Amino acid sequence: MKRFLVLSMACMLGACAGPRPDVPVSAQVTPPAGWRDAAATPASVNIDWWRSFNDPVLTQLVETALANNTDIALAAARVDEARYGYQAAEGALLPSLSVSAGGAYSRSISSVTGRPVTQTAGEADLPLSYEADLSGRLRNASKAARASLQASEYAREATRLSVAGATASGYVTLRALDARLALLQETLNTREQALAAARHRADVGYSPKLELQQAQAEYSAAQQLIPAVELAIRRQEDALSVLLGDNPRAIERGAALGDLTVPVVPVSLPSGLLRNRPDIAQAEAQIVAADRSLDVARSAFMPTIRLTASGGYATSDLLPHGYDVFSLGGNIVQPLFQGGRLKAQAGAAASRRDQAAFAYKKAALNAFREVEDSLAAVDRINAQQLILTDQTVSLAEAYRLAGNRYRAGYSPYLEQIDAQRALLGAQLNLIQAQSDHLNAIVGLYQAVGGGVVPSEHAS
Repeated sequence: MKRFLVLSMACMLGACAGPRPDVPVSAQVTPPAGWRDAAATPASVNIDWWRSFNDPVLTQLVETALANNTDIALAAARVDEARYGYQAAEGALLPSLSVSAGGAYSRSISSVTGRPVTQTAGEADLPLSYEADLSGRLRNASKAARASLQASEYAREATRLSVAGATASGYVTLRALDARLALLQETLNTREQALAAARHRADVGYSPKLELQQAQAEYSAAQQLIPAVELAIRRQEDALSVLLGDNPRAIERGAALGDLTVPVVPVSLPSGLLRNRPDIAQAEAQIVAADRSLDVARSAFMPTIRLTASGGYATSDLLPHGYDVFSLGGNIVQPLFQGGRLKAQAGAAASRRDQAAFAYKKAALNAFREVEDSLAAVDRINAQQLILTDQTVSLAEAYRLAGNRYRAGYSPYLEQIDAQRALLGAQLNLIQAQSDHLNAIVGLYQAVGGGVVPSEHAS
């Protein structure tokens, strides 16, 4: 009967926390039924998706980055920190046992005989304490720590996916710059030959000096583009070196830009995306952690029951022999007046839980947008690339015909220059489109989760 009264009183006092607040309805996520311009596929994305480009050097660079990147190492250290926090929260559920020992040598005056008395005394004690977690505060704290651990693990996976994507994209961009440099050097050689021919014709009086100046100008125009591309290559190599966790250095090359395989990325339904992306799983685990922390804050309104026990041995040279000593006890602490502090803490915990819910919705909506953007980019850039390929073929033929007409004396040199300029511009645009298309595929791999499937959501 007494136990029933104690529990009833605790429940009445705990009711001061008020009803448990629900997650705002506006924070709920409703995924779309499908994608706007693409059909979903049941196949899953390979975890090592970068191998789909069939370039061993690209594969080696990505795997080196995953092993040595400093952002991934930092994320792994945060996982270790969260794991120790979870272990500490689990340890709070168990009794705590410690040992203490003490001794003293003293000399005092006896109040009976008035003579000095010396004493050597010692005591050893094993105190034991245990908090009876009737309110669930410690259990909820452990669940919150476990969810935080899972969130940090998902954050590490999201970082790995980001680093893999950045490395693959950086390598594609580097190969595109290499292709631009090779094209410019080839163009420069062609214009150098044209300049030599124009100089010869001007020297023998076959053509006016105007053509010589035009050839010289075109040669310089191509020449001045090369240093800018070389600088961009150096900066791209330095950026990739940092991703690899290394000092700035030259980056090895593999397949040329045009030889990289263009893979087809499987895309699941939007509802499946919520399970595949580590950043969404991280946001979900953070909701669980915040929700359990809210329960911890509400548990502060409930009484705290702590049981204690200790046992030991005491001895003194004034006693005939030593004695066993022990104690058993317990206490109940129930907050009565805290100046609104407990309600404020519970309200703040509820606000943090709502923030985590809205953060989850934002992550989900952003994921849907990224997939839609990437799908559109892959499709539209591929269409642009096909058009540029046809344009390049036509301009190459126009340049050939303009050269024939000039050499036959049917057209001025300016017509050949214009045709060459147009061809160079189309070729540079085609290289950029090829790079953009491959980078859009890399972005799509990242958007669909890159094959990183969380093992289990926090619960």
